[in-house]
Amino acid sequence: MAIKKTSQTHQIAGEAHKPRLRPYRVTLFQKRIFQWYAVERRDLPWRRTRDPYRILVSEIMLQQTPVARVVDKYSQFTRKFSSLHALARAPRRQVLIAWSGLGYNRRALQLQAAATMVIKKHHGVFPRTRTELLALPGIGEATAGSILAFVYRQDALALDVNLKRIIQRFFYGSEYRQPQSIQAIREAGEQTIPPGQGYDWNQALMDFGALVCRARQPRCSICPLKARCQARPQIKRDLFQYVRTRRPEPAPASAPNVPNRIFRGRVIEQLRQAKKHQLPFGALARVVKKDYTQTDQGWFLRLLSGLERDGLITLGQKNNRRSARLA
Repeated sequence: MAIKKTSQTHQIAGEAHKPRLRPYRVTLFQKRIFQWYAVERRDLPWRRTRDPYRILVSEIMLQQTPVARVVDKYSQFTRKFSSLHALARAPRRQVLIAWSGLGYNRRALQLQAAATMVIKKHHGVFPRTRTELLALPGIGEATAGSILAFVYRQDALALDVNLKRIIQRFFYGSEYRQPQSIQAIREAGEQTIPPGQGYDWNQALMDFGALVCRARQPRCSICPLKARCQARPQIKRDLFQYVRTRRPEPAPASAPNVPNRIFRGRVIEQLRQAKKHQLPFGALARVVKKDYTQTDQGWFLRLLSGLERDGLITLGQKNNRRSARLA
């Protein structure tokens, strides 16, 4: 599929000029989203607090993990580690065990590292500026914006994947035909925030992206923006074409249909469940990959070495038997 690239900036007297959205489209966008949100808003546990620690926990958990899986884990995790200090001083292994079921286990360690940095560098007080928040481990633009909007009630944009997708589609068209730069999307998104309503606006867009303007199965038929959306009606045709032509995620030669991240997750999960959270190399390999053979040995060693570099496991040897242990 041919993809057109459109420039979103113009040079005026040598300086970049930020494009302005048409006011009537912004007003319509705000009105329809808020009307939908008033009826469809989700009741989520992290929306009942302004505690920056608890909001940070929810935001890190929600990165690449569906809300339905996060709800229960969030409650369990915040009971076990009830404060910034409790998480910072907890053994790493306990944090990894508590993270079970959420996937992408590095996030657990990044969350703990962020808690430690807030205590050591900021004396236990969460930063109030985007620059300081972005300096914390595991915090990107979306999470920084969420803390500013949800904790400090600033008119900041929490530019997560839902917001990017909605702004791209409504104002510019299908992401597969007219993909915009992150900078262009951010500038457009900031123009849509109703003054003084940054908290509700970000929450509304997150819900709308999760329930209506979905990534792979957009519910255009019930969308209150469908009459003015730039991506409709071509978005579903583009999605169909994308699914047909996309390349599969890279996988190891030993298991061409299974990406490495799946095996990494299996290793961590097996070590969580093992006695003393430790397993011999051979036993671990056969459980993680059912058809494991000696030809897979080099690949599996590289996999384990990567997990060790990420701080998730430790490798050792005793009585000539190699083993892996949860960090």
